[in-house]
Amino acid sequence: MNNSLLSFLLEMEDIWQTTLNSQLTTRQKIQFQRLYELILQGNLKLNLTRIIEPQDFWEKHLWDSLRGVVSLLSNSHNQLSVIDIGTGGGFPGIPFAIMLPNSQVNLLDSTQKKVTFLTQIIPELELHNVTTTVGRAEKIGHNPKYREQYDVALIRAVSNTSACIEYTLPLIKKGGLAIIYRGNWMDYEITSVTGVAKQLGGVIAYIDKFKTPLSQGTRHCLYLKKITKTSSKFPRPIGIPNSKPL
Repeated sequence: MNNSLLSFLLEMEDIWQTTLNSQLTTRQKIQFQRLYELILQGNLKLNLTRIIEPQDFWEKHLWDSLRGVVSLLSNSHNQLSVIDIGTGGGFPGIPFAIMLPNSQVNLLDSTQKKVTFLTQIIPELELHNVTTTVGRAEKIGHNPKYREQYDVALIRAVSNTSACIEYTLPLIKKGGLAIIYRGNWMDYEITSVTGVAKQLGGVIAYIDKFKTPLSQGTRHCLYLKKITKTSSKFPRPIGIPNSKPL
């Protein structure tokens, strides 16, 4: 297996520019290459990802992570507070932190081993804007340290859409943005999603449909804006948002 992502980053510079409207600095290229190496090493002990070939990693982890936040990448000086819920191997949070170094990113996951791994690699990536938290969104959503403290909440479809809304909206400030990454999306879902978002103080800002540049896979991102405070009854106890969607 070829473990050089760097050469692929260079090869894909034009596509990166045209689809993400941004250019990588030398430092960012090195950080992405090092991230790739560290993920491969971590994969030997932890089940971080099945995506290990450079081109797949570029498209399905780096590009896909950043395509969901493309509107935020246009201003590299953005100073946003961001939480990545169910981050796993650090996606989309770490690519976001690399591209927007003035923003503060908290990587949240319920698996201690994964969070320990992420905590260990952050210094190796020379990321000074990333923290980690072990926990469940249902629980930290009620903790004043986290509740309604973030400008942006990211979640890559770890559950059904309704649960993703219940995980994200309690954590963001009024005026903030929840970004839910999805593969498939059906138009009929919009009615139920609108109702769920309203219960939690949000509205659908827009839904973005696009294709990945290499494999032409269909992706969707759902963007929710927080317009009012979330009721104190949300999120519901651990496991309920997923097993009994609103």
